[in-house]
Amino acid sequence: MPLKEADGGSNAENLALQNIQARLRMVLAFFLAQLMPWVRDRSGFLLVLGSANVDEGLRGYLTKYDCSSADVNPIGGISKTDIRRFLYWAADHLGYSELRGVVAAPPSAELEPIREGEEAQTDEQDMGMTYDELSIYGRLRKVSNCGPVSMFRSLLVTWKGKYEPHVIAKRVKDFFRYYSMNRHKATTLTPAYHAENYSTDDHRFDHRQFLYNYKWPWQFQRIDEIAENLEKGARKKSESKTHDATQEGEEDVYKEGVHSVN
Repeated sequence: MPLKEADGGSNAENLALQNIQARLRMVLAFFLAQLMPWVRDRSGFLLVLGSANVDEGLRGYLTKYDCSSADVNPIGGISKTDIRRFLYWAADHLGYSELRGVVAAPPSAELEPIREGEEAQTDEQDMGMTYDELSIYGRLRKVSNCGPVSMFRSLLVTWKGKYEPHVIAKRVKDFFRYYSMNRHKATTLTPAYHAENYSTDDHRFDHRQFLYNYKWPWQFQRIDEIAENLEKGARKKSESKTHDATQEGEEDVYKEGVHSVN
């Protein structure tokens, strides 16, 4: 019997159980959409709305045929960052003050059991990257047509002083690894309102291939080389400054000694 990781199960068991849970949400949603008109003594059926945003589609942070599968997805082409901004706007201008609590709550798939004394599952922790970072990756990937190396070079400028080159390298490689591994999911994304230039809907807006070598051997090796050279150069510069400062200090001591003798 497979177990959740919290109960001693392996990662494979944990993911399989999470995926079943996620797909059951989709089945129940369509089940209710068909039966609700019948319950109300009406004809026809309801459309199911999806809830995956464009950043989750880009990262592939969804289960194929889970609750991201629907008839229409009103937020499927909108970034999480813009959704948050809209909810804040709606709280302030439309009188829905409770939406501030929605924005403040950490996004979670809610597929892991909540145990006392343990932190609840969060999307950003699971993904290994923030939604704000995903928005940046999406625009660089689609709008600026960046591959791994050119994205890394661009982020060296954008994140200068925020992250070391090897940290930026790891983040870029992580993104492209998951992007390429999960790109096949874009072929089943629910039709969405086209609101972002980096929509992942491969049927209409993104005609890139959906099968990649997720190891990106040449690109990742080149990124590591650039990061290593940059950090070597920074270390040499730092060592040179330290050496110069030491020399200046020794000269000052010498001058002070000469002055005291005189």
